[in-house]
Amino acid sequence: MIIEGYAALFGVADQMRDVVRAGAFAASLTRRGAKLPMLVEHEARLVAGEWTEVREDGRGLFLRGEIRDDRPGAARAKRMIARGIDGLSIGFVPIVQHRNAAGRVLNEVELLEVSIVTHPMQPQARLTLAREFTRAA
Repeated sequence: MIIEGYAALFGVADQMRDVVRAGAFAASLTRRGAKLPMLVEHEARLVAGEWTEVREDGRGLFLRGEIRDDRPGAARAKRMIARGIDGLSIGFVPIVQHRNAAGRVLNEVELLEVSIVTHPMQPQARLTLAREFTRAA
């Protein structure tokens, strides 16, 4: 199954009042050698697949990836999506941040994983496409 969506939107506060600035992922994406893990609910044991395209655009952090049937979290991820669950959430470590009156501003983060979640911290972080496909034998 191919899925895509936005895991973070720039300049939009999440439920913890964190705001990710444009460019916050750039250094992390440049350093990343392997594909970014796709998890279910941030559970390390529930790898569902991998994000094959990860990039910043004018809106936020866009991802496209594949849920792989040979991964331990794949069946659960597909069931969630079939039930209409479409939340995405970033697993990260803040590198450069500052606080203001409204909350925390994230200027640079180390992106560790992106999960399919029931309740995303940033309510607008959602899948925009989920499509099944059949591989040729």
